[in-house]
Amino acid sequence: MDKEISNLLTQQYKYVLFSRETIIGYLKTISNEDFLTENSSFGRGSIRNLLVHICDTYSAWIGKRSLGIPLAFLPFDNYANLEECIAYFEKVDGYIHQFINKFSADYLQEIDIDRNNGEVLKLSPLQLFTHVTTHEFHHKGQIMSLSRHLGYTPVDADIIR
Repeated sequence: MDKEISNLLTQQYKYVLFSRETIIGYLKTISNEDFLTENSSFGRGSIRNLLVHICDTYSAWIGKRSLGIPLAFLPFDNYANLEECIAYFEKVDGYIHQFINKFSADYLQEIDIDRNNGEVLKLSPLQLFTHVTTHEFHHKGQIMSLSRHLGYTPVDADIIR
């Protein structure tokens, strides 16, 4: 049963990657100037900032809190272009694969997650996985809307299309 769940989460993440690859391909058509353009209506400000925020969220919940990997979070300005964001996503993909392997015996067990503010949450690996992947899709929508405001026509990056 647990092997089946591991396979299911691995497949689910492949769907996330399928959508992300479509977005990345689309973002390659956007000028670097527009990629970095700040718009205060969109939470983190720019397409670059949204991508880094997505990666930071995966890194914080999966890499740092779940896997115990010591990580330093860099300012948005440390990522000058899409290629540097893609490299960050590749690190995130590694964390996800380690996470799936580490918790393959029981994705519903409660584990202690330190929020780094003194608060400890009891969460299941399935909750953590669901949180980070749905978080990515939330910000994917913001990226698409922000690109439309910049004069681009977004692509369909849904899992079913």
